[in-house]
Amino acid sequence: MGSLQGDVATSPSLSSTGSSGSGNDNNAGGGGGSTGGVRIYACFAYGGTNSFECYEPGANRWRRVGGIPGVPDGHVLKGFAVVAVGESVFVIGGRLCRRDVADGGSEYHDTDVGVRADVLRYDVRRGEWLACSPLLLPRFDFACAPCRGRICVAGGLCSLSGARGTAAAEVYNPEEGWWSPLPDMSTMRYKCVGVTWQGGFHVVGGFAESTTADAAAPGTPTMLHSSALERSSAEVFNCHRGVWEIIPGMWQLDVPPNQIVAVAGRLFSSGDCLNSWKGHVEVYDGELNIWSVMDHSALPDLSLLASSLPPSAQQLYLTMAVVDRQLYFLAGYEVDGDDDDTYRTVSLVHSFDTSATPGIVPAWNSFQPKMDHEHNVEDGSKELFSQCCSVQLSS
Repeated sequence: MGSLQGDVATSPSLSSTGSSGSGNDNNAGGGGGSTGGVRIYACFAYGGTNSFECYEPGANRWRRVGGIPGVPDGHVLKGFAVVAVGESVFVIGGRLCRRDVADGGSEYHDTDVGVRADVLRYDVRRGEWLACSPLLLPRFDFACAPCRGRICVAGGLCSLSGARGTAAAEVYNPEEGWWSPLPDMSTMRYKCVGVTWQGGFHVVGGFAESTTADAAAPGTPTMLHSSALERSSAEVFNCHRGVWEIIPGMWQLDVPPNQIVAVAGRLFSSGDCLNSWKGHVEVYDGELNIWSVMDHSALPDLSLLASSLPPSAQQLYLTMAVVDRQLYFLAGYEVDGDDDDTYRTVSLVHSFDTSATPGIVPAWNSFQPKMDHEHNVEDGSKELFSQCCSVQLSS
């Protein structure tokens, strides 16, 4: 325990290649410059159909890769992690739900089916899905991040009954193919966010409970404590020492974060789990343990960057990816359709340059990507069911 070592195993192929465009991502187009070899992946749902999709910044294009293997028709996967290591994307864990049509087809009702330990690997260059060794502990709504070529996960919910997180953590070695346990955190967390920064795996915020025992009365029941102190804290796994260290007040909010990403040695955030965009980009100062607003990042609504959107457009989803020193905000907006009582989803991309010099180089940019089908709008509602991850293909 505490080691980042693994054992040898193989990953059988699922014989499932990407659809909608070239199955070989190395030949999937893309523009020149620093974004030419970048691919950004995220998982969506259209009604009861899951969709694994890729955005290519160099070509400014979205394309559908296909469904998620192992998720039956009429079901959706929630609370899972999507993370990249090398030229592979991993889909980890999650909560499987059956989706039924309600209210004459305009609404959906989701029923929990089970918690998954499944781990899938998508080979970006070959366009193939592979089945990997499952998690040691099935979980959803957990923290996950790549760290030193491995994948660390911690916290989350392991049962559909109750709302008490776990303190358990584990690590996956993609080269050897096995999960190994890590020491437990000092707090049980779920809806927490994972990010690797300064060499350590950070598990930030979430709904958290700490445990204490009465040293003067051995054998007495362990007490659970849940307060803003736990929910605003973070725990960091020190890879060298193999131990967890706590950072009080790292998140500063009582609401769990939405995403935290690392860019050029700094941490950035733009919202929480209730509001994916809270009006600005924030940067973390580790020495002072505070978050501050980035210069020239403040916008009441990101839709203001897009003149093509009608005033009635409503944001459906937003997820943030790192491309070089830029933050790419992949957004979807609901707009009225051609007929009464219909609507469509318009996909837009907003980029924020974290290295831009205020007053000299504009920090914000916005553009509408091309789609892999005829129109740049999609019928019906498109739901985001994962955060995104970036893959850099070698030349």
